[in-house]
Amino acid sequence: MAKKKQADAAKPANEKPRVHKDLEGFDIQINSFGEISTTFDMDRINEFLNKNVDDKKLRDREDIPGRKTRKSKKKSDEEE
Repeated sequence: MAKKKQADAAKPANEKPRVHKDLEGFDIQINSFGEISTTFDMDRINEFLNKNVDDKKLRDREDIPGRKTRKSKKKSDEEE
């Protein structure tokens, strides 16, 4: 049996992950009961996700303000 290298598997506990500048200070914890606690309000997180993440189910909707849209090739070809 091969022995596992513990040096590669262990990350420093003090190292913070890189985050987007709008989420600076965001921290998330899961307690022993499985409850999620964050340093940001869920509305603020959802607002960030709506602005920065493309949701393919909502691409064609125009009634959601502040959302990034990516025009599909089909629509751009039809408009010409």
